[in-house]
Amino acid sequence: MNQSLPDDVAALLARRAEARRDRDWPAADALRDELRQLGWEPVDRPQGSTARPLPVAGAAAVGYARSEDLATLLGEPAEVAASLVVTLDDHPADLERLRDGLRAYPPPVDWELVVVANAPAAQPDPDGATIIPTSERLGWADAVNIGLRRSRGAVIVLLDTSVEPSGPWLGELLSAFDDPTVGIAGPWGVVSGDLRQFEEAPVGEVDAIEAYCLAVRREALRVVGGFDHRYRFYRNADLDLSFAVRAGGWRAVRTAPLALERHVHRGYTALPEVERDRLSRRNFYRFLKRWGDRRDLLLRPGSDGGMAGRDT
Repeated sequence: MNQSLPDDVAALLARRAEARRDRDWPAADALRDELRQLGWEPVDRPQGSTARPLPVAGAAAVGYARSEDLATLLGEPAEVAASLVVTLDDHPADLERLRDGLRAYPPPVDWELVVVANAPAAQPDPDGATIIPTSERLGWADAVNIGLRRSRGAVIVLLDTSVEPSGPWLGELLSAFDDPTVGIAGPWGVVSGDLRQFEEAPVGEVDAIEAYCLAVRREALRVVGGFDHRYRFYRNADLDLSFAVRAGGWRAVRTAPLALERHVHRGYTALPEVERDRLSRRNFYRFLKRWGDRRDLLLRPGSDGGMAGRDT
């Protein structure tokens, strides 16, 4: 299966396969990083693992999207007040429900909708949106990052397709950024007393914003560079990004409840419970490896915590 790969790539892939068989996840992640440094991305399938070239802006068409879709715009000045970024894997009806809500309650500012079509069965109709198709199904962070990099907004709002606007909402969300110290905001947030357990937080400053609706200041996103590509599953990636933004000197704020209704979260229900728990744990270990000793970033270190609000 890997006969066409360069010898050094094939050797690293074989070592990574052995680490995965031994359930040595830190070693497997380290080998993934080595492969990426060589310009290759591991692809894990039931019959075994192979690798494909990483997307590189300006390179030949070997990656997941057109090269012009991979180049970042974040270094350029904002052109609109807000960018709404959505990824579509499957379930096009969920995307249409979101778009219907945006039509019914149009934002009161200049805005754009960026849809990363993550190799769905059928491409969505543009209908005023910027559609970025990928040639293969990407991990969660890679897909989201493509949309973030192509955004033109002063504030960039990541929306899950499980969310439906039920009234005016974006203006109130954007008002959180009137405070120049706020780097990330949203209507769902969490806090922790020990960096091991997180609980739903009241309105106000929080430790992290949940990714159902996560808004980030353009300057903050430019500094942190988006989500860590290793979060191929969505859970706990929002914790990592929130802590990166806050480590950069900005605050995270949970807004008052917005007119957004949450429906079935496909990323959660698409996997068997055992598999999503395994992937969630791996992501949380990754979060702890990076932030586990940063108690200085906690608002209330030492307080009791739970996992409420982290079910999906």
